[in-house]
Amino acid sequence: MNSKDIADRIVEAILAQKLMPGARLGEQALSMLFDCSRTLVREALMQLAARGIVQVSSRRGWFVVQPSKTEAREAFEARRVIETGLIRSAGAMDKTTLKRLKQHIQQEKTALKQDDVGRRSFLLGDFHVCLAECLGNQLLADTLRDFTARTTLIAMLYQSSHDAVKSCQEHIEIVQALERGDKETAERLMAEHIGQVQSALQINAAPADPLAELRLALAPMSPASTVAKKQTKSTSRSPSSSPSTYLGALL
Repeated sequence: MNSKDIADRIVEAILAQKLMPGARLGEQALSMLFDCSRTLVREALMQLAARGIVQVSSRRGWFVVQPSKTEAREAFEARRVIETGLIRSAGAMDKTTLKRLKQHIQQEKTALKQDDVGRRSFLLGDFHVCLAECLGNQLLADTLRDFTARTTLIAMLYQSSHDAVKSCQEHIEIVQALERGDKETAERLMAEHIGQVQSALQINAAPADPLAELRLALAPMSPASTVAKKQTKSTSRSPSSSPSTYLGALL
């Protein structure tokens, strides 16, 4: 196994939503997992850092990126430009290429029926990489794989409500348009598809409070005098209550 293999496995795990935004990637743990040296792991992580998939911190070490709202918008805009441009500039697709795309869509359908969330997520994202390869541009296919991984992280981070079945259907319609040779429609459908995925993100929602649980646990207690007054009122309503019951409640 080389550094590229390790990097590819990490990207695949992100596409399958098995690695969450902000997940820590310890060099020692990864070297044990892949049965290789930490040097090889570090090379893989450095490659992913250059591609914008992971980041390194002097305190936290390596971790999966957590794209900001601005980065989320830019990532989807980049995908829209690349993917519609690919379709616009592509030549006619032959039967072999169309067969590969249809096989990919069939795999998506199978994963949807089996409710295999990880495989479903991977295939829905990988469709765009597969399409770029089928359109004959491996360089942009590699670029799209990274952008798709980033938008997968964005979907997890901003709680996408986009329906997987609908996404698969949109893929089908894009391939059908390409099969007819109708690039204009295919380009429009791709732009709409990416727009639908982006609009399903809760980017404008108020961010979750990361300290909510701790904030609640460490909230100041009511003053003792207030507690005592409440307990006194309770005692006056219940003459049968004994001092020991009151102390037990207070303590």
